[in-house]
Formats: sequence, structure tokens, C-alpha cells
Amino acid sequence: LQKLIHLLQATDDPLIQEQALITLSNSAAFSVNQDVIRNLDGLSVIGGMLSDSVPKVKEKALNALNNLSMNIKNQEEIQVYITQVCRNLESAPPNSDLQLAALRLLTNMSITSDYHHKMINSIPCFLHLLSEGTERTQIQVLKVLVNLSANPAMTKHLLRAQV
Repeated sequence: LQKLIHLLQATDDPLIQEQALITLSNSAAFSVNQDVIRNLDGLSVIGGMLSDSVPKVKEKALNALNNLSMNIKNQEEIQVYITQVCRNLESAPPNSDLQLAALRLLTNMSITSDYHHKMINSIPCFLHLLSEGTERTQIQVLKVLVNLSANPAMTKHLLRAQV
């Protein structure tokens, strides 16, 4: 895992970055690896890939963070990327794998109300995707909206959102 994280830092080759991110994502399916990756500063390395110019690299980084977000301590570190994830969601091609990866991560990050306030500005985007997205996109958006709607503090933001 340490070598994969170092490889991500050392290369600019998108194909190598994608493969390293896929391997880290698969490794993060095991809870013991989630802690190891966090302790190796892997979350910030992977989070840094969210600003990469290659959409496939961003997508793979989102998938890795999604798997890593199943851990409360990891969520505390991943939450700093929520704004960037929302920007990626809004700028991604409609119904793309990149957009779905962003929505899956936001779904996990919205399970508790701890980070809902970081998603308020994206509510209009969620509602737009709900009306214009494909069925896969709509289902994923609904998961985020259901999580947000469970928080009474989000009610006014959800009801006042302009679509």
C-alpha cells in the first residue's frame, strides 16, 4: 500500500495513476487496509487526485475515497474534499461514470448529518440531476437527497432550492 501511494505521488502517467487508484480502491474494501491507507497519508494523496485534469483519474480517486469512507476516522479526513467532489459532480458530463462516482461518495458522506452543511450549495444540482438524469443517476441522487432530508436542519435548504 505504501508503494502504491508513493507511486501515485511520483508519476504523472494517467494510466499508472488509474491502476494504482483501482488497486487502492480494491484494497480499501478490507477495513484493516482503510486504517493503513489513512495512516500512510493516503487519503490526502488520493484526495489530491480529485483536481487532476484527466476525468478517469478523478473517477478512480472518487471510487477509492468512496471505499475508504466506510470508516468514521476516514470520513473526518475525507470531508475536506466534499466541496471539490461537489464541483466535480457539477462539471462532469451528465450521467457519466465520473458523476456517478461523485454521487456514490456523497451518499456515504451524507449518511450522518455531520457534513450535510457542505452540500447545501449543490442541492440545486441534485434536483436538476433528479429531473434530467438517467435512471442510474436519479437513483443515486435520491440516496443523497434521502440522507439530507433526514436532517431537520436541511429542510429549509431543500424546500427553498431553485432548480
